[in-house]
Amino acid sequence: MILRRYWKCLALVLLLPLMAAGQTVAAPQTVLVFPFQNASHQADLEWIGEAFPELLGQRLSQDSFHLIGRGDRHYAFDRLGIPLHLYASRATLYLVASELDADFMVTGSYRYDGESFTVTAQVLDMKRLRLSPDLVEAGPLSQFASVQSALVWEVLQQMRPSVSEPKAEFVKQTPVIRLNALENYIRGVLADTRQEKTRYFRAAIATDPGYALAILQLGKSYYRAGDYQQAVSWLSQVTAHDASFAEASFVLGLAEYRLGHFEKASKAFRETAARVPLIEAWNNIGAAESQLGGQDAAEYFQKAVRADPAEPDYHFNLALALCRKGDISACREQIGETLSRNPEDDEAGELNEELSEELATAPPPPLPDVRIKTNYDESPYRQLAVELRSAINATIRGADPSKRASLHRACARELLANGAFVEAENQFREALEYEPQDPSALAGLSHALLLGMNFAEARLWATASLAQHPSAEAHLVLARFDLQNSNPASARQNLQKALSLEPQNPEVRKLAEELDSKKN
Repeated sequence: MILRRYWKCLALVLLLPLMAAGQTVAAPQTVLVFPFQNASHQADLEWIGEAFPELLGQRLSQDSFHLIGRGDRHYAFDRLGIPLHLYASRATLYLVASELDADFMVTGSYRYDGESFTVTAQVLDMKRLRLSPDLVEAGPLSQFASVQSALVWEVLQQMRPSVSEPKAEFVKQTPVIRLNALENYIRGVLADTRQEKTRYFRAAIATDPGYALAILQLGKSYYRAGDYQQAVSWLSQVTAHDASFAEASFVLGLAEYRLGHFEKASKAFRETAARVPLIEAWNNIGAAESQLGGQDAAEYFQKAVRADPAEPDYHFNLALALCRKGDISACREQIGETLSRNPEDDEAGELNEELSEELATAPPPPLPDVRIKTNYDESPYRQLAVELRSAINATIRGADPSKRASLHRACARELLANGAFVEAENQFREALEYEPQDPSALAGLSHALLLGMNFAEARLWATASLAQHPSAEAHLVLARFDLQNSNPASARQNLQKALSLEPQNPEVRKLAEELDSKKN
């Protein structure tokens, strides 16, 4: 379950001016991409048909669309009684898309004549019943990734004509993936057994050792099989600069947790939460800290409960944390909340019976284990984040030009305070478009980049900020950069400067204390 309630509350705060102006925010749109038809009838190219839903989905999801997954697509075929491998007419595909309440459906075909690979697609606007003309892209088969990226740009133009990024720039952003690595990755996604998946993903990685998506899927395959050590080995290879890092960190945390490595699990879940503020990640940080005897476990469970009070497990975990702290009354209240949402919860029922009034001042009874969450889904967060960003920008564009920089900066600070550092980064950059030398925006941008583990660029912006005006925030960023580069002496100097500017800054004081404890 995604961070729905938290993000909607934040959106409400940031969008009050927009709502007052009578404007509305568009709902996230869903897209169903069907496997493309192999018009060349070459059996060895059949896998490419399934590559399009996978690859178009990955790219379109970055543009705030919700992609209907393969599992949902198969379920709709089954529900309608349509054989999955039957060549379906456009009318049949329309029925499937209607069943899944898609806003757009994308269909297409491809052919290869031995020299040129050509792909043709069409987009159907399900609400307006408007079919696009043929969208055609061609190139060498070895450049399949670039061809499909060019096609995505054409598809986006049909669904969102306001996309202004030049096609050449859009295509240039496509990661370079060798064709045989891509083939093995797609075959791994389609494989039915874990053994087949493992074989194909390993083959993809052998061809392209930096193929982060293949590494992620291989790690997930090992995790599902209960081979947690292998899962850790592979998932830890996904770097902070990869788009799949947040998910890889989440599954890595699950594997470390299963191995009993709770400190490592907490670190991995924190890395996920720093990028995507998922309720599940907060809950799991609390679970790992609870296993370590950490005092802040209750804080994370409280955060999860506030974000999604309908989930009984979050109330149950908070109850356990409160009980361990000796707050039996509050614990009993949370157990009651758990049972009100899930009366069949036997563990909660047993604990409720043990927590009688007579035990209010006694040591807590033996407690069950906390509950971790294994579901990871960042797509709703990404959709709402992009819509929120667009709405903020639209609102600020309507404001007095002299106030736009400060409005972007205020939004950025609110987002940064709530852990949404990617959106904060975008808003700081918008502010700098209006006031390029603003030291506060420069420092804030460096802070947001630091949270995204983009240390080198964070250092550049922090230095640029200090060239304009000294600030504790910029020195803190430089201190963390120093620590990342194993330079504690320089980190101490930057922390001293930060403390001289803001002696009570809690983040600076905490890092200084951590550094002093290591020194001693």
